[in-house]
Amino acid sequence: MIQIKDVTKLYPAKEGSPTSRGGSEKRGSPGNGDAIRALDHISLHVQPGEWLSIMGPSGSGKSSLVNLIGCLDRPTIGEIWLDGQNVAGISASELNRVRAEKIGFIFQQFHLIPFLTAVENVMLAQYFHSMTDEKEATEALTRVGLGDRAHHLPSQLSGGEQQRVCIARALINDPKIILADEPTGNLDAVNEELVLRLLREFHQQGRTIVMVTHDPVVARLADRRIEFHHGKIASQEVFAMADDEQFDEVLEELWVLGEHGEIAEVERMEVHGALPVSLAIEKMMAMGLVISAPHPPEAHDHRPFINPCHDALKPVSASVGDGTLVVELTPRGRDRAGSIIRRHRLAERLFTDSLAMDSESEIEQQACKFEHILSPEATDKICAFLGHPRTCPHGAPIPPGACCGGEQRFENLSQRLERAESGRRYTRDEMNERR
Repeated sequence: MIQIKDVTKLYPAKEGSPTSRGGSEKRGSPGNGDAIRALDHISLHVQPGEWLSIMGPSGSGKSSLVNLIGCLDRPTIGEIWLDGQNVAGISASELNRVRAEKIGFIFQQFHLIPFLTAVENVMLAQYFHSMTDEKEATEALTRVGLGDRAHHLPSQLSGGEQQRVCIARALINDPKIILADEPTGNLDAVNEELVLRLLREFHQQGRTIVMVTHDPVVARLADRRIEFHHGKIASQEVFAMADDEQFDEVLEELWVLGEHGEIAEVERMEVHGALPVSLAIEKMMAMGLVISAPHPPEAHDHRPFINPCHDALKPVSASVGDGTLVVELTPRGRDRAGSIIRRHRLAERLFTDSLAMDSESEIEQQACKFEHILSPEATDKICAFLGHPRTCPHGAPIPPGACCGGEQRFENLSQRLERAESGRRYTRDEMNERR
């Protein structure tokens, strides 16, 4: 969708000012004068439907890159391909056409026309694209929750409402690419969440998003993060693998809560990872791993329990009261959770029984690594080597695998899950019987 090939961008420097990032000088720019090197031989490929976040200190080249992708500027050298077209050398009128048809902008400063109403600001984007349609513009505002504010001026809207007008304007022409430059920089927490939720919806629709932000939590919403320093890409991180590990942690938590007959409430869950638990749950719902529902109005006790498989690593919960959202595993989520639990508890058995490790914290640290990396084949071999154990060293049941054979093992698993869902806990004697 977006391909940047060896792009450099130079800007004329004021006399007496530093002429490049880091204080070095660059001679030989157009006009044989000094120049600021905003971007220094950048190459980047953004896949269709990818959400890319860009971070870096002020003056590192983030906004310069966005301006080039948005056809608001031209590179000094290099190529910029958007949806199969090199826009680096096309005419100004062609740049305007590409910008109107393929790109939607969301700016930190909103850039609304102050004497036009919200719907008229949205219609302005239609005007530069083709023709205006007030009904369609009003529907766009309704989709961002501003249908009743369509005829208000920007001065009559809050900062969050103005940003949502910008989003409606950005989406009115159905662009393939959304460029968001600090979209939540001027917003309070409530409006920030509203805007980010809209961006997540656009991402789920398959749109390509390039977002500049200073907030590392906001950057984590993306599929990939790159960091700029001195006009160059200094580092990048792909979040899919890290997210998968956090999803595994959530699934493990849901499984153990079910074993103890506890309701899984989002605000009371303790899961390590960069994403807030609520956002991790939202992504997992989109993957079909969990479902959620509002917390039932009936009051209930929160029975304290210790997850023995993480007791050495995890602090005691400090959560109080009921959560607002209840989460349950789908059949697909239950299968994945059972596999995670099986790998973890088999690893505990291996380290305890075969390797004679006696440090509880070290056992748990290694088991947590194994639960993410063991293949099904390796897991079955470990299970067979250990004699198909029924429980981990703490007495918690190990879900059986295909290597275990015998319908009775699977029947026992079903009975255990039914026991968990009914709320009755295992006694210590029952745990010992399963060893």
